[in-house]
Amino acid sequence: MQSFSFDDTFCHLVGQNNWNSVVRTWVHQHVIILGIHDSRLPHLKDGIDYLIDHGYGAIVRNSGGLGVVLDSGVLNISLIFDGGQTFSIDAGYELMYDLIKEMFKDYGVVIEAKEIKHSYCPGSYDLSIDNRKFAGISQRRVRGGVAVQIYLCVEGSGSERARLMQEFYRLALQGEETKFSYPDIHPGDMASLSELLGFELTVEDVLFRLLGSMKSLGSELSMVKMTDDTWSLYNDYFDRMIERNKKMIKHMEDVNNNAQ
Repeated sequence: MQSFSFDDTFCHLVGQNNWNSVVRTWVHQHVIILGIHDSRLPHLKDGIDYLIDHGYGAIVRNSGGLGVVLDSGVLNISLIFDGGQTFSIDAGYELMYDLIKEMFKDYGVVIEAKEIKHSYCPGSYDLSIDNRKFAGISQRRVRGGVAVQIYLCVEGSGSERARLMQEFYRLALQGEETKFSYPDIHPGDMASLSELLGFELTVEDVLFRLLGSMKSLGSELSMVKMTDDTWSLYNDYFDRMIERNKKMIKHMEDVNNNAQ
């Protein structure tokens, strides 16, 4: 919840012309980031109990999309900038897509942006190599600021992460028909970059590639400092994330009570 709150804070500051653009990276240990539609699954508690039994926590994010897996082998990158009134949603996705292609251009692979239907959190800007998805992009807009966020499965097994989400949806749906169509996950349609490239790539390797690509594209990078006012704004956005997740907990309690 803190990570998404930071992105909202920086979006606010950039959109109000208080800060320049921000590039932010983050890694989390064993947590499933659910989307709004996931929070309405009919047997959500059973799905989350399964995740907890396998060492994962779960929160509901404030950006678009469905559930994704985060762990120490998954790198998240946020590009945060002033979107003004005319910067389109697709342009935000293309910006991130271009950056990722720049980062891995010397590996001689073709990275495609297209929906991998049987992945978790499928979308038109899934990133894949040989039709196996390794990354997904989401977007968040706050006060004129735009945060384009990507998760990159760098290390480990993409199909194992997909199997975790496959079982989560099986338990959270239990065969019930819903108005929203949840993904039919085929684990073999997902992989990590290490698997796709054929050698062990680490999160640290990708961080260095990110920095190198930003500099080669002419970006001047410097650290930003959090002031008291910035922390106060962050606390407001963090409170909103807490409230959002309280709604998920209440939904699970209501469903559980009705079942009894």
